[in-house]
Amino acid sequence: MKTQLWRLAGNEEDGRKLREAAALLRNGEVVAFPTETVYGLGANGLDADAVRRIFAAKGRPADNPLILHIAEKNEIKDLASGLTPNAIALAEAFWPGPLTLVIKSSGVVPDEVTAGLDTVAVRMPNHEVARELIRLAGCPLAAPSANKSGRPSPTKAQDVLEDMDGLIAGILDGGGCAIGVESTVVDTTLPVPMILRPGGITREMLEEVVGAVGLDPALESDKEAVPRAPGMKYRHYAPKAPMYLLVGRDADIHLARLAQLLTSRGVKVGIVTDEKDAFAALPEGLAEVKTYGGLLPVLAGKLYQWLREFDRAGVAVILAKGVPENGLGLAVMNRLRKAAGNNVLLAEGQNLLVQSGTRPDII
Repeated sequence: MKTQLWRLAGNEEDGRKLREAAALLRNGEVVAFPTETVYGLGANGLDADAVRRIFAAKGRPADNPLILHIAEKNEIKDLASGLTPNAIALAEAFWPGPLTLVIKSSGVVPDEVTAGLDTVAVRMPNHEVARELIRLAGCPLAAPSANKSGRPSPTKAQDVLEDMDGLIAGILDGGGCAIGVESTVVDTTLPVPMILRPGGITREMLEEVVGAVGLDPALESDKEAVPRAPGMKYRHYAPKAPMYLLVGRDADIHLARLAQLLTSRGVKVGIVTDEKDAFAALPEGLAEVKTYGGLLPVLAGKLYQWLREFDRAGVAVILAKGVPENGLGLAVMNRLRKAAGNNVLLAEGQNLLVQSGTRPDII
């Protein structure tokens, strides 16, 4: 299959390109498109055959539910058997935006989208290209991230092309994604809304609207469970090299020590940290250091891009420093843990202990 790449330039030609992409979607094809979070791999969410093409392109397990993307708030009514007051309040507060609501399905959505559950996940993206494409297609678009299953999510069209060239009908290049981590997913069918996946809308922001908000216990464990939202069951966002996440009061010290130890052995290391001074003396060519200056929005926006850059640079090991799990930090730590395959090392004093996962053999 030849994959068409449409580069949007903010001119009259964009309309033609969007219409061409929408025509492919109406014919049951798969087209990648930008959102404010990451690029989505879109297909007609009410067409089971089209949705199966998403799974085939991604190599994604079919028991992982997808999110339906809509262009207008009122379109959720056709997909729901009823909306709770919390669902209505959250949609009013945060749509369009990086918030996905899990609601009771009306039954029109195929099992290929819901993974056989009686609920469906819906969001209205805050990206005019995405919403115009949905309008032109005339249907909600099922759209997981536009990457091979398990790989870092794409925040640029080039990332999509890297994974999907020859596998899908087209890619709309709308530039980089502003937020860089996927939407927050909230189950609104429960008496107390529950975060199934943290994202750009923080727990604190949600609580300002609806009061108490819970966290799914699966976010704090690595146990197998029936996934109720995308990204809950399988390893996600993973670079090619093994990755280790350092947490604890002495994470800085141990991160610098490990980087020095590995590079002294000729091992090429990728590093994600809030400052780079401690790594300035590492051997040239053996350290790829990515820093975000302590600004979590920068880390969220750059993380997937950096993981792909580590892949291209051929690093052998990736070391990352954890962040506090409040505000946007909850989503960032969720992505870091999954990218690391839950390999988390606790740095306290002279000790570097395995908090979860495994200790790297190379250390």
